Amino acid sequence: MQNTPEFRASVADRLSAAAASVPSLTAFVGLDGFVDEILHVVDKRYDAVNFDRIPTIAKYAERLAGAAGRSTNIELVNVITKLGGNGPIMANALASMGIQVTYVGSLGWPGLHGVFTPFAQRAEVHTICEPGLTDALEFEDGKLMVGKHYTLKQINWENLCERYGKDKLAAKFASSSLVAFVNWTMLPFMSDIWENLQREFLPGLSGPRRKIFFDLADPEKRTPADIAMALELIAKFQTKFDVILGLNEKEAYEIAKVLGLDASPKDWEGLAALSIEIQKRVAVDTLVVHPVAYALAVSNGQASVVEGPVCRKPKITTGAGDHFNSGFCLGKLLGLDNAASVLCGVSTSGHYVRTAESPKVADLVALMRNFPTA
Repeated sequence: MQNTPEFRASVADRLSAAAASVPSLTAFVGLDGFVDEILHVVDKRYDAVNFDRIPTIAKYAERLAGAAGRSTNIELVNVITKLGGNGPIMANALASMGIQVTYVGSLGWPGLHGVFTPFAQRAEVHTICEPGLTDALEFEDGKLMVGKHYTLKQINWENLCERYGKDKLAAKFASSSLVAFVNWTMLPFMSDIWENLQREFLPGLSGPRRKIFFDLADPEKRTPADIAMALELIAKFQTKFDVILGLNEKEAYEIAKVLGLDASPKDWEGLAALSIEIQKRVAVDTLVVHPVAYALAVSNGQASVVEGPVCRKPKITTGAGDHFNSGFCLGKLLGLDNAASVLCGVSTSGHYVRTAESPKVADLVALMRNFPTA
């Protein structure tokens, strides 16, 4: 694992030198969209304003278990209502960095939902159906995402071509510096969309290889057969793109299980070794895995592991992984190696959880040069 002051200073210098080229980069991202309510769970209320929150998921589980056979009252306090979904959060972060972003997804129908208005002011945004809804219960040790996904079945090839436009889709797919498709788990027709892209658009692509990013987004509820098929489809894009597959730690173990690998919890060295084995079986250019305290990237059987700026009292955690993904992709688009790109990723998520705001490139440079330790 690496993250020395010298390493951070070197990456900060390279990132600062490349900052002027960021506005020339383009990204086409999709296809989900959610309205997120970030919520705290009340433990003890003292008056109309003051309360103690339940601090951990384990304590919340105890409260729920205590209601078995009886009943209980759970109070949720809204902290913020914000744009949600892996795609909008990642795309919004990319746009904040200065990349020219086009986003297509479930952002309201027939018009844009108001929560996405600020996003639409910094990116080219297109909507094809109503958003999903998420109650994000945040705790000091993680979060519980309770989703309402009934609108997401409208994210399909027919609606994509009819409501966005097949010709526009083909043009963006063929020209963007970065293409990203995220939240496969919640979108029941995403695999079908990938198959259509491969059949209709992939054969005709030419020119320099570009980057394409995929995030399955917690595939535990999908069947092993569906997950295996998704991995095969993702690998097929490698014929024309440099494919990046992003996973968090839990997802890495889920993928390992599907692939017949040892999926027991591991320390960072064990997770790095496991990630190398996953990348051998899922033939993509780069596999990225981002636990909370560090992150790693694997290419050509070699793992680069970088410690992150752990935040003990985050302002927000929902969207931290999507911010990591945006920072890592920024590094790769700028030609940085895996280790430097991982540092861009952990710095992006580190800034976000501390401020609840997406960073600019200058913010990343500043964080690398003054790396937080708490």
